[in-house]
Amino acid sequence: MTAFDISTAPPVVLIMGPTGAGKTDLVLRLAEDWPIDIISVDSAMVYRGMNIGTGKPSPAVLQRYPHRLVDILDPAQPYSAGQFTRDARAAIEAAHQAGKLPVLVGGTMLYFRALRRGLAELPSADPATREQIDHEAAERGWPALHGELAAIDPKAAARIRPNDAQRIQRALEVFRLTGKTLSELHAAHPGPDPGMRFFAYAWVPGERAKLYDAIEARLHRMMREGFLEEVETLYRREDLHADLPSIRSVGYRQLWEHLQGKVALESAVQRAIFATRQLARRQLIWLRSEDEVHWIDALESSAEAQMVQAIGSVLNERRT
Repeated sequence: MTAFDISTAPPVVLIMGPTGAGKTDLVLRLAEDWPIDIISVDSAMVYRGMNIGTGKPSPAVLQRYPHRLVDILDPAQPYSAGQFTRDARAAIEAAHQAGKLPVLVGGTMLYFRALRRGLAELPSADPATREQIDHEAAERGWPALHGELAAIDPKAAARIRPNDAQRIQRALEVFRLTGKTLSELHAAHPGPDPGMRFFAYAWVPGERAKLYDAIEARLHRMMREGFLEEVETLYRREDLHADLPSIRSVGYRQLWEHLQGKVALESAVQRAIFATRQLARRQLIWLRSEDEVHWIDALESSAEAQMVQAIGSVLNERRT
């Protein structure tokens, strides 16, 4: 394993794809043969104690193949695209200084976009404003507040579902604090970091039906491995609640509702499968809107060889 020259615009590899596509298994195989540093791009894997439902590698695997930005927060703590961007840049720099190729892998597309394109300067969370918005939502409902958002920022509203409380709250909060919409602020952001060259790959099964089948099979496997017990452990904590970003993660949210007595377990599992499929669909929509991405059909027999060749070409380009 030979280090590479980072004297000019060091390379960064991005492996993006929908949940259930096998990205983690792929990057572990790559790590066996190449001097790469794995950096997770997953808004749920950052949380400690959320292991089975996030598809997090086992402790033994993580010890052998360390992943940066995994297990860095308690589930009671929020995490944002801005925080991720700062953490990811620090991790990328550390990888380059160690003479390794940083490979970012995951499915949180907002994080990838923030890293590649830059991030708008947004105000910090304001508890008083959020409390007011929550009060309005309790009286009128989140769909009504989504309608309010649509009137002031149609572009943002088109990307946000009418029941997505977290994102509706943030969009309205930003507008009330700054007088400008999210769309206006994002349009004025400074742009990507010119000091990094991104090589982006989409690891996507070519047949949507097979991806959906894999998602269903994985959820049932997670249940056998103790996913419900994992959520029960979180549920027993007095400092966690359903509106936290961690608990709103797909799968966790549905099992939490079961523990609250709102739905039967079988219904919760089916809702989790449906929600995960919807997540995969949204991830694919995001991917199609990204430019300069090389698509690889994860179901092709040559898919892994294509990815190996891609990593090799990036490394060979800058070998010393």
